[in-house]
Amino acid sequence: MTEKNYKVVWSDEAKSDLKDIYNYIKNKSPQGAKSVISDIRNAPKKIHFSQQNELEHYNNAYYRIIVRNYKLLYRVYEDKRELVVYVVFDARQSPEKLIGK
Repeated sequence: MTEKNYKVVWSDEAKSDLKDIYNYIKNKSPQGAKSVISDIRNAPKKIHFSQQNELEHYNNAYYRIIVRNYKLLYRVYEDKRELVVYVVFDARQSPEKLIGK
C-alpha cells in the first residue's frame, strides 16, 4: 500500500484549545506542557489513510485520535489531501460537550 501524506491544518478553535491546554499544564510543569503539546501536534502526522481511526461516538461527523487524555477530532479531505483538526478535547470532561461541535 502506498503511504499518503496529508497536510495537517489546525482550525482556530483547535489552536485555541492547544493554547489553553499548554497554559493549564505549564503552571504545574513547563516541560510537561511542552511534552503534551508536542505529542498532540505530532499525532495527526501519523495518519496514512482517512479511516485509520474510529469515528467519534458523540459526533460521528469526525474521526478521533486519542493522545494521552485528549481527543483530537478531525476530518480528512481527500481531494485536497488535507487533514483538518477541529477540536482538541480533554477526554476527562463530559463527552456531552462534543455534541453539536
